[in-house]
Amino acid sequence: MVRPRRYEHVLRVADLAAQIARANGLDDMRAYAAGILHDIARDLPDAELLRLAPPECEIDAAHPLALHGRAARVLLERWGYQDRVVLDAVEDHTTGPRGGNSVSACVYIADVSEPGRGVNHDIRELALCDLGAALERAIVSKVTYLQGRGIQVHPRTLQAYHALPCVAQAAASSVPLRPQPPLPFES
Repeated sequence: MVRPRRYEHVLRVADLAAQIARANGLDDMRAYAAGILHDIARDLPDAELLRLAPPECEIDAAHPLALHGRAARVLLERWGYQDRVVLDAVEDHTTGPRGGNSVSACVYIADVSEPGRGVNHDIRELALCDLGAALERAIVSKVTYLQGRGIQVHPRTLQAYHALPCVAQAAASSVPLRPQPPLPFES
């Protein structure tokens, strides 16, 4: 369902997600499965994305590509796939993990830092020894990058951002977070 170049990315994400999971004592098979499945709807036309995953907000309506994670989940469920951990990881890979799903964290990090992107090596290396710190860095970097360019941040990404311990701690102490280097994102 994806173009050859996207398929190469999918394989790198799956391999890296499994590697991150193993390094953190997590379920590497689920991480690999979620990595393989994360972009199955990425190359669908906008009209199909909108049909599969009706917009929840302005960003979804204006940028249907933001829906490809939810659309992939819908397709997988229609095909009978039932592993909720993997389904959540597939859905959340575009906006950030919800609810403490560690497999989602592995896939999200792998998607933004797989070697083929040529960026975020530091996040990838950090994820191999401290998944939580790597996830914080990835989400903070994404929000900083988008806000720095005047791009509206998806409400789900903001929810993941505000749920981060570093953000909650900074808000409580009124100390602004130190901006991270911007990330070029193309989920």
